[in-house]
Amino acid sequence: MRDIRKELIDILISEVKPALGCTEPVAVALACAKAKELLGEEIVENRILVSPSIYKNGMCVGIPGTERLGLKIAVAMGFVGGHSENGLTVLETLDEAQVKESELYMDTTPINVVPAQTKDKVFIEVDLRGKNNIAKVVIKEKHDNFVYLQKNQEVLLDTGDYNNNVGAKAVDEKIVTEKKETLMDTTNVEEIVNNVEKMEFEDIKFLLDGIKMNLDIADYGLENKAGIGVGFGIKKAKEEGYMADDLMTEAMMLTAAASDARMAGIKMPVMSSNGSGNHGLTAILPIVAYNNKFPQSDEKLAKALAISHLVTGYIKNYTGRLSAVCGCGVAASTGAAAGISWLMDGDMTHIKGAIENMIANLSGMICDGAKAGCALKLSSAASAAVQSAIIAKQGFHVPPKNGIVGDKLEQSIKNLGKVSDEGMQVTDEVIIDVMNDINKVK
Repeated sequence: MRDIRKELIDILISEVKPALGCTEPVAVALACAKAKELLGEEIVENRILVSPSIYKNGMCVGIPGTERLGLKIAVAMGFVGGHSENGLTVLETLDEAQVKESELYMDTTPINVVPAQTKDKVFIEVDLRGKNNIAKVVIKEKHDNFVYLQKNQEVLLDTGDYNNNVGAKAVDEKIVTEKKETLMDTTNVEEIVNNVEKMEFEDIKFLLDGIKMNLDIADYGLENKAGIGVGFGIKKAKEEGYMADDLMTEAMMLTAAASDARMAGIKMPVMSSNGSGNHGLTAILPIVAYNNKFPQSDEKLAKALAISHLVTGYIKNYTGRLSAVCGCGVAASTGAAAGISWLMDGDMTHIKGAIENMIANLSGMICDGAKAGCALKLSSAASAAVQSAIIAKQGFHVPPKNGIVGDKLEQSIKNLGKVSDEGMQVTDEVIIDVMNDINKVK
């Protein structure tokens, strides 16, 4: 077994970070803030190209600080008051006056947000023109990963990952760049878990910050009935005796309440996982629920969180950064199931069994964008994570060659990725078309 602890810790540092607001519109706001900074003057014309997945996830979601929804208000807020040095917390510094100015900007200035002709899951290109200058900014692969910066004729950054043939969605043929091999292409779940077990606590202690951060926003949702009130409703049902005061209810309640608040645009940061705040809620809060019922040491909690985040990333490596399936349902909840299984002192048979159970369960949950209803999906994802870990602990798991579950765990995950990415491309296009029809956007 290879010693890949350092590489895995580097992945955790890169992929587990605070985010304010839904990550897709926030990434757009980040790109817009950077482009406005480069332009250095008032904007005369703007064009914002986003991948279909960014377009879908940003269409209906709440934005921190305003009651308005969607990408256009995120663009306006990025232009008016965003600071790119803040990364995925780019909207945190906007005060009430700047939010009002952003709303006015949205109402009075044409904002041109267009689906891009690309199969890349995360792609944002912002082109700005002022009276004297032009600026271009491109984010790709990760929500805060700048790959191209240009002011006038001077290229300030070019990582070689930007294809300037990407344009507005106009034809069926789309452009996609070749995926670079990473550690997640060569490792496996057993190697990840074995290396996490050998990690020094100090190296992963920072993961515990996500517990407080995500629990704070969950508490807000439980106390204030944010969003559609899924978590708040579960809490009331528990108090009235309709739901048991058990581990599964606790996991559902905390995870849903946090998503309620986040999707409503409550101005509180969350600890994200693999580019998504909702992934972070799902990867962390079921483990918090387990700790509430069965207290653990800080070191064990940190290692369980590391397993959760890394298994989430391992699955996302095959399903895609964004996809037609709900990443919370197929990836982050599976990471949480693995982490809970490990906290139950499960061996690799139990941990793999918990993951196989998840693949057999929620693999068909669609992603129809970020919105208030995500709290229901996260509630189901948290419930399934607990259920899968418990059943595996009892020695029961889905047998090989059961649907898309293969002979080996890694094959099952690759099968999940093939169905989620290749198999549901048309589904994703249909979802976007349906959402466009509902929102009267052509």
